[in-house]
Amino acid sequence: MTDYEKLIDKLRKLEAVFSGTNYEGERTAASVAIDKIREKLKSIEHTDPPIPYKFSMNDMWSRKLFVALLRRYGMTPYRYPKQRHTTVMVRVSPRFVDETLWPEFLELSKVLDEYLTQITDRVIAESIFSDTSEAETRNEPARLETN
Repeated sequence: MTDYEKLIDKLRKLEAVFSGTNYEGERTAASVAIDKIREKLKSIEHTDPPIPYKFSMNDMWSRKLFVALLRRYGMTPYRYPKQRHTTVMVRVSPRFVDETLWPEFLELSKVLDEYLTQITDRVIAESIFSDTSEAETRNEPARLETN
């Protein structure tokens, strides 16, 4: 199994955890998981109506993942003209955000970030320089006093 296939498998398993299903099976499990979460969203919206939410992402990868998650659950992400490209607006139930959407996004983002870091390190090590460690931290030099 390739790294890419492992990532997809891990993301599908995470999806199953968030939907509350233990059913395995590629597309069927993903479809069942999405349907269960959509049902949960509809039931929550009756007691906790959607309100406008503003999410600020750290980077474009996170924004892309978050927008895809919103669209998968039938929500329409948007932003206003002068907002940053990493800002995502959506009308959603606060309870759904707290119980499902944000925890799932954080888990998926963590998996994706780990994968992108591994790929980036490997590409840099193979094509530019093998040492991909962080730059060292040094104390600042003493300042000269002026009178």
